[in-house]
Amino acid sequence: SPLQTTSPSMGCSPPCKGGIMAAQCVTKVELTVSCESLLDMDLFSKSDPMCVLLINTAGSQWYEVGRTETVKNCLSPKFAKKFIIDYYFELVQRLKFQIYDIDNKTVDLSDDDFLGELDCTLGQVRPHVTHVKTCDRRPYPGKVAVVRIRAEEIKDSRVVNFEAEARKLDKKDFFGKSDPFLEFYKQNETGWQLAHRTEVVKRNLNPTWRPFRVPLQSLCDGDMDKPIKVECYDHNNDGSHDLIGIFETNMKRLQEAEFECINSQKKQKKKGYKNSGVVSVKMCQVVKEYTFLDYIMGGCQINFTVAIDFTGSNGDPNTPQSLHYISPQGYNEYLSAIWSVGMVIQDYSSHKMFPAFGFGAQIPPTWQVSHQFPLNFNPANPFCPGIQGVVEAYKVCLPQVKLYGPTNFSPVINHLASIALQATQQRTASQYHVLLIITDGVITDMDQTCSAIVNASRLPMSIIIIGVGRADFTAMDILDGDDGRLRAPTGEMAARDIVQFVPFRKFQNAPREALAQSVLAELPGQVESYFRIQKLNPPNDPESQLQPNESQPSASAQ
Repeated sequence: SPLQTTSPSMGCSPPCKGGIMAAQCVTKVELTVSCESLLDMDLFSKSDPMCVLLINTAGSQWYEVGRTETVKNCLSPKFAKKFIIDYYFELVQRLKFQIYDIDNKTVDLSDDDFLGELDCTLGQVRPHVTHVKTCDRRPYPGKVAVVRIRAEEIKDSRVVNFEAEARKLDKKDFFGKSDPFLEFYKQNETGWQLAHRTEVVKRNLNPTWRPFRVPLQSLCDGDMDKPIKVECYDHNNDGSHDLIGIFETNMKRLQEAEFECINSQKKQKKKGYKNSGVVSVKMCQVVKEYTFLDYIMGGCQINFTVAIDFTGSNGDPNTPQSLHYISPQGYNEYLSAIWSVGMVIQDYSSHKMFPAFGFGAQIPPTWQVSHQFPLNFNPANPFCPGIQGVVEAYKVCLPQVKLYGPTNFSPVINHLASIALQATQQRTASQYHVLLIITDGVITDMDQTCSAIVNASRLPMSIIIIGVGRADFTAMDILDGDDGRLRAPTGEMAARDIVQFVPFRKFQNAPREALAQSVLAELPGQVESYFRIQKLNPPNDPESQLQPNESQPSASAQ
């Protein structure tokens, strides 16, 4: 399971496959992708390529690991974003690198042009060797592109926090100034490899870039004396970026120093040339980066809460057409979603007591509509013993309520946010909350839900949404935040992406673990990002100055 993300220094948790403990994770691997000779699919410009990585370890269903950035107007892109995956020696880990020409900002790739794909196994991609493959490009048989994959074992968990600015950069735009950005390269046996690309600062010869972070291994393999090259460019929309200048350095010299950007061609032509500007590194701080497993092994509890949609659009639970109808085999999509996610996440809670709520139903004895009622009808203690307890509470609750509506998410999100807020008062990395919402329909309180999620993004919590049935879930892509951070109606932006949405229908004929892999793929990174932003070490880490309180079930009903 992707939830069992690990640190090489701490060993790796074994993934569960069909209830059988599988191979031990050997290490973590960083994959760098670049392409050559991609097909030009745009009429008035070049293609805007992006790479999607999918993985298949069970021989059944592919699931998405991640996506690179989109490189504008470029047929030979070097992607700065890396893929980091666990390597299991005894498993065949099939990889599929898909290249798309991105034409819009939606998460769905069905409207984007497919440029080709590369299939291989992780075992074939040797560490420290560039794996070169050609890939066929539909619908142009016979035309091939080159995809280069470089794999490196991650042995160093440190990262570098940067703050950089520049002054007196050369003016490159005829009718304006320059739109500068930086690219950092590390040296390897075959040349220079792109490690990081900053954002573009528009129309500014004295830019200040937003703070950024680069894994130390990506930058210099952990060697403080290893050469690092920094290139400064003026961004052009057509992809033909103008070089402003270059300098070479290393990690020891990068710390709070100034560097002259030299343009060799300009230096040859211009008499008395000094430089094309100066880049100042205001901060270059090397810090240890804790992994998800570091926090779990250090005592962090993952508190799991379930919220189930009981709106009328699900259909009469007594009829086989209803999404709440429980088959003679004891199955429906709601139950399958609870089992799939819960069976993985329950292992990260020592108390294994899970609050479970419903929304959108009329409940006894007053038959008022409620958007946050405990499945066991006990507001003082909504906890269920284990995932089996959640399933039993759902089955007992179902015939006692009247399905109604509308479909409001914000009450249950705000409720869990209030619990997560209490956890922040301890100032330890001891508690994190995960809310699973299972729903069949379109959200009717979208503005309130966006505001609730933006508020929750500053708290130790994540939200998983599984859509059951055949409804239109287009709005869920907005909440997911993969195409940019969510904004509230007021314009306030989410502090981080905390929502993962998956439609159940994509996994209807797949093994149970496939759904869990997909919906939990982003959770380790969300946990890490929150505690990193809050500058919180694992509770039992020797470097942490704060001692954790004994973990108890969160009072999600109070």
